[in-house]
Amino acid sequence: MLLDGKLLSENIKAELAAEVDLIRQSGGKIPHLAAVLVGDSPASQVYVGSKIRSCEQVGFKSTLIREPEDVTEDRVLAIVQALNADPDVDGFIVQLPLPKHINEEKITLAIDPRKDVDGFHPVNFGRMAQGMDAFLPATPLGILEMIRRYNIPTAGKHAVVVGRSNIVGKPMSILLSRKGYPGDCTVTLAHSRTVDLPAEVRRADIVVAAIGIPEFIQGDWLKQDAVVIDVGINRVPDASKKSGFKLVGDVHFESAEPRCSYITPVPGGVGLMTVAALLMNALKASR
Repeated sequence: MLLDGKLLSENIKAELAAEVDLIRQSGGKIPHLAAVLVGDSPASQVYVGSKIRSCEQVGFKSTLIREPEDVTEDRVLAIVQALNADPDVDGFIVQLPLPKHINEEKITLAIDPRKDVDGFHPVNFGRMAQGMDAFLPATPLGILEMIRRYNIPTAGKHAVVVGRSNIVGKPMSILLSRKGYPGDCTVTLAHSRTVDLPAEVRRADIVVAAIGIPEFIQGDWLKQDAVVIDVGINRVPDASKKSGFKLVGDVHFESAEPRCSYITPVPGGVGLMTVAALLMNALKASR
């Protein structure tokens, strides 16, 4: 069965829009999300455009701050400080990756954790790891919401997370092992250096694929009836498409789907849930 990120994200946006209506009726403050976009990477422009459009759909205020590729690090830090200090901005994101001459860690650390709706700041990461209230990274939060809304059982299940990034892999492994639903999994965090990766994946009831290699995980790596959540969004050449490329995940969908009880499509899966989760975080920040 397909885990339909498009349908779920539309449902979440409808719920958020209803909440914004209630805030408006009671004369409350409308949530305001800002985004900082540096340079003109096509992928980043698509992501940020989608986030801004989604803000409009649910009735949030949104601000987009664009800077050229050669902007100085000091200028980006000054923008972050201004957004930290602006009482009208509830939360903001600095779209990654940033150009090579800008230190991403320095920028992330400069963001006020109370406005860090991407959930990347070490304060939010640490609070999450200790089971305290925090802004969860948007992609893992979107995945948890997907698991919850499809009522996928997690207690006692063996989850294998493939990929160890700070944005998806590591937080996902922590969240799936936390007490309560959706959690209580036994988690293996695997990566490119894991010995016999197919054997590790075959043990999994739930696979979260976030390794960033197109169609890397094959169908015969999967246990029968596994749940597969594919975080990958990779462009591969495709002469039959007008754009000259198609989007594929980190899982080889055609060979994997027959073996799965649930699987996310790419596109139309996790990516849309990430944007919905970001909006959920922005509403939380405004409260």
